[in-house]
Amino acid sequence: MIDALNGYLYFVTIVEQGSITKASRALSIPKSKLSRRLAQLEQQLGSQLLIRTTRKQQLTESGLLLYQACKPHVEALNVMESLVHDKQNKIKGKLSLLLPLEFFNKVISALITEFAFKYPDIEIHCHHYSDAYPEFDHQYDLVFVLHEKALPTSHWIGKTLLSFPQSIFACKNSQLADNNNTVEELLIHKAITASESEQWLFRHNNSVQVFTPNIAMVLTSNEMRLEACQRGMGIVKLPDYIAKNNHKIKAISVEHNVMAQQLTILFQSRNIPAKTRTFIDYFQSKLGCLTND
Repeated sequence: MIDALNGYLYFVTIVEQGSITKASRALSIPKSKLSRRLAQLEQQLGSQLLIRTTRKQQLTESGLLLYQACKPHVEALNVMESLVHDKQNKIKGKLSLLLPLEFFNKVISALITEFAFKYPDIEIHCHHYSDAYPEFDHQYDLVFVLHEKALPTSHWIGKTLLSFPQSIFACKNSQLADNNNTVEELLIHKAITASESEQWLFRHNNSVQVFTPNIAMVLTSNEMRLEACQRGMGIVKLPDYIAKNNHKIKAISVEHNVMAQQLTILFQSRNIPAKTRTFIDYFQSKLGCLTND
C-alpha cells in the first residue's frame, strides 16, 4: 500500500515540477528510481501517462485524469503530515490563481496583497488571460471566469459567486440614448465589440435570445471600447460597473434585458486544500469591494 501511495506521489510531483530531473531534486530521489516507478505505474494502469521529449513533457488524457484524481489526496496527505509535525497548524503552500486580464485590477491587487499579509506562509502566484475563456491548465488552483453562456464542459468544478448587470451603451448625444428601442433596431447600428465572434444575449420571459451585432470595430480592451463609444464610433455592450459615473455615455433603453455577466471560480476537485479554501472564503467575504467599486 505504501509503495502504491509513493507511486502516485512521485507522479504528481513529476507533473507539477515539469520534469523528472526537477522532481528528483524536489523529492531527493535518484532520477533512475523516478523513471522506473513512472514506468511501473504506467504498466500497472495499462496506459501511458506522460509524453516526454528532450524539451518538455505533456500529460496524456489518462495522465490528466489520474493527476486530477491524485492531486487532492496527495495534498490532503501533505496537510495531515503537516498537522502532525506542526502544532500551530499553519495554512501554507503555493497558491496559483488565473484571472481575466481586465477585472477590477486595482481592487483585486489590494485584496491579494491584504491576503498575503494575513497569510504570509501562502505563496501567491497570480496570472492573467486575455481570451474570452481560459485554457483549463492543471497548474492553477483557482481560475476566475467572466461569462454569460454556460461554461464549456470540463473536469473542473464551478461555483458562481456574483452577477454583474450589463447594458447597451451609446454616446450621450446619440438619438438612441433617448428612445425605447427594439433589439432589431439596435442591430442596424454599428457596434464596438470585444471579439469578431461576440454575441449579444437578451433575456425574454423564460428564454434567451441571441443576436449578432453589426460590427464597426473590434477592441479587446474595455477601456478602449468605452473610449470609442464616447467618441460616437458605435454602441457597445458593457457591464454597468465599467460605465459607472461616466457622463459621456448613456445606457440605451431596450425592450428586453441584457443578459448579466457571471463571475465563476473553477477548481479541480471537491476535496479543496486548506490554502485554497481559505482564499475562497476570504474572497467571498470581500465581494462587496467589487460591487461597490
